[in-house]
Amino acid sequence: MQTNFTPKQLEDSQTALSEKILRTCVHCGFCTATCPTYVTLGDELDSPRGRIYLIKDMLENDRPADEKTVKHIDRCLSCLSCMTTCPSGVHYMHLVDHARAYIEKTYRRPLLDKFIRILLTSLLPYPARFRFVAKLARFGKPFSKSLRKVTALKRFGAMLELAPSKLPEKSYLAKTGVHKTEQPKKGRVALLTGCAQPVLQPSINEATVELLNNLGVEIVLPEGEGCCGALVHHMGKEKEALEAARRNVDAWISEIEGEGLDAIIITASGCGTTIKDYGHMLQNDENYREKAERVSELAKDITEYLVAFQMPKPIFAPGFKLAYHSACSMQHGQKITQQPKNLLRQAGFRVADVAEGHLCCGSAGTYNIMQPEISQNLLVRKVNNLKRTKADIIATGNIGCITQIAKGMSEDGSDMPVVHTVELLNWIYGGKTPDLLKEQGYDAKNLLFPKQVAQ
Repeated sequence: MQTNFTPKQLEDSQTALSEKILRTCVHCGFCTATCPTYVTLGDELDSPRGRIYLIKDMLENDRPADEKTVKHIDRCLSCLSCMTTCPSGVHYMHLVDHARAYIEKTYRRPLLDKFIRILLTSLLPYPARFRFVAKLARFGKPFSKSLRKVTALKRFGAMLELAPSKLPEKSYLAKTGVHKTEQPKKGRVALLTGCAQPVLQPSINEATVELLNNLGVEIVLPEGEGCCGALVHHMGKEKEALEAARRNVDAWISEIEGEGLDAIIITASGCGTTIKDYGHMLQNDENYREKAERVSELAKDITEYLVAFQMPKPIFAPGFKLAYHSACSMQHGQKITQQPKNLLRQAGFRVADVAEGHLCCGSAGTYNIMQPEISQNLLVRKVNNLKRTKADIIATGNIGCITQIAKGMSEDGSDMPVVHTVELLNWIYGGKTPDLLKEQGYDAKNLLFPKQVAQ
């Protein structure tokens, strides 16, 4: 793509990078075939190619973002399916991130839109605040469908629909500290506890600690670690995103330079994509550039880390059929495609691929709140494809997908449980049975658990 930026404009490092990305695009249109919003809406401006033209025009003319540009950029899920498809290697992620930061600086959003964004960025990254609000939200949950019918209130309705009817108890992992292994020590890692996940499903981190400890891995929850910054980053709030990145870099570098770390383990793939990009995000900060690169290099999804281990013999042969939903941030953002499925097969599950697996489920961080209609269309499509597998259980590696798909299954009247990959692996290798599976009778004696049969 030909560009016409001035030398003055290219003095800005972000603009210079975006110009380089724009030049790699050859207008081929391969991206349109795999873009969820284009497939759903059929509007060229809701495809990566269309958005690239809008971003180019906005940045090249050095003009404030207008309503049309903002509308179509806001509709982007940042699923990055286009990056998997693109034969030219267009780094759309960094381009749209720049566009969102530019919009945040130059566009005056409507008051209600601005309020909702402030509300989300002030609550979700903070577990204590999020827990408090989630407890209150259950009282408004019965009114969610009514609110969805009112244009001005539909986003509040979407929030309430996603709110859990009951919150689990606060986990013992809410406190910082070291969780030593009783096995011969094979490694030492930090675990990102996250922000929304420990409130909605603390069992995911608990399963991770239990499984890794049983494999001989010591786990540290460092002082000072917090939200990875993905949520504010995708809303264009660059300052807040970089502050979150610096805080986490400081926490993890302290451990790296102390007793050392073999990896930084992440169990929410949306967070993993962002943390692996810290080196890029902080490249212009002389005080953090090298430290951020070290952190990004050590960041690993739990399944990436587990494939290096000789897993023990499963305590029973499950034989269940799993539908594996690969989160967009996992398959497109981090290019992790086979490791989770291989681990699940090794554990004895029959793993089924899902039709249109490259398409987003519609969760995408806060997308299911900010764009509820498009999100719902994608969710219905995803649920139908998952059901066609006739699987017993749905496995995935991202809390946003778990929440979204569980909501879709409930609306559809299906009882297919949605469980995090690491919880399933921990269960098969002798750890706790996932609560959702226990509720559905998967912990019964007729499954021939050797330990139970022996009793």
